[in-house]
Amino acid sequence: MTETATRVSSRRFIDAMTARGFGPWLGVPCSFLRPFIDYVIDRDDLDYVASTNEGEALAMAVGAQLAGRQPVVMLQNSGLGNLVNPLASLTYPFRTPVLLIITLRGDPGLHDEPQHELMGSTTRDLLGLLEVENEWFPANDAEVEPRVDHALARMRETGLPFAFILRKNVVDGYDPRPRTDPPPRPRGVLHPAAASGAKLSRRDAVALLADVAGDSTAIVATTGKTGRELFEFRDRATHFYVVGSMGCASSIGLGVARYQDAPVMVLDGDGAALMRLEALAGIGHAAPPRLIHVILDNQSYDSTGGQATISASVNFPGIAIACGYASACSATGAEAMRAAMLRAQQARGPHLIHVPVGLGAAAGLGRPDVAPRDVAARFRAALAAL
Repeated sequence: MTETATRVSSRRFIDAMTARGFGPWLGVPCSFLRPFIDYVIDRDDLDYVASTNEGEALAMAVGAQLAGRQPVVMLQNSGLGNLVNPLASLTYPFRTPVLLIITLRGDPGLHDEPQHELMGSTTRDLLGLLEVENEWFPANDAEVEPRVDHALARMRETGLPFAFILRKNVVDGYDPRPRTDPPPRPRGVLHPAAASGAKLSRRDAVALLADVAGDSTAIVATTGKTGRELFEFRDRATHFYVVGSMGCASSIGLGVARYQDAPVMVLDGDGAALMRLEALAGIGHAAPPRLIHVILDNQSYDSTGGQATISASVNFPGIAIACGYASACSATGAEAMRAAMLRAQQARGPHLIHVPVGLGAAAGLGRPDVAPRDVAARFRAALAAL
């Protein structure tokens, strides 16, 4: 392919998307995407969410979709590898359609940096293997509305993501308004560690936390035994049991909390939190006021046989405060956990509660008998009713 002249107005495309209800816009920047990002930032009625990782962006987008939005995730194809897991084990089983705009670096026939060569020649094949329907970005202004309508229709028909592949020099430029630095935010409160007896089992900790949260709180439970124990304790339409997509629960919770005016609690694990530690930075930056992020820490990968994580040397509350959480603490035992939850419920968040728990699970622990797509559908309906 040879380089093409500018053909599509960034304003025309964004305006067409906005008229059809798309947003928020999330992602990791690419120079090809700059006109879109700058125009979205300058529009006071639109929301651009800068992400630290493409997988984080997609997980947040899933949360936003569950909260009733039509999110768009933008990324360079070099970051497509970071989407493989959430595309395969989150959007696919839960049927959460998200529109993707993926720039084509390493486009065959164009000179580009060597690190883009392989991904440039395999991007569309990789998306096909992941069952993500994709086509070229509109080639001119006349194609914008028909292509967007087609993508929207396909997403509604399949319940799956749809991708536009954007080549170099297809979109015109945009001169953004001057940027100003955001005002500094006050540092959060790091509460001293509190203990009231021995560690609870994770199962008992999950039950206590869900009980204090109540049925009006949306609960996102991480993959593995945590979600299974929540389901076994009490199944509710307000519960989202993450399967696969390890590490994405906190970003899903953030996506829900940003676009849903209801309390949200994430039940995370130490291994999952460590896998996607950048999610704490995203939560701290967004500062959703009604989000409580709980990390149940047994210093192990319990679902795979109890192999040790590295959480023994990690200060989760300290990291949360450094990332911008309003408060963080470590609470061991029922009384301390309950007090930490009540304190978090009564103050503006986000809050992190680190809960050391015992290793192991009850024999014969079951699994949710609700299919993932049904979990998503009823969770979406429950959020709309909160």
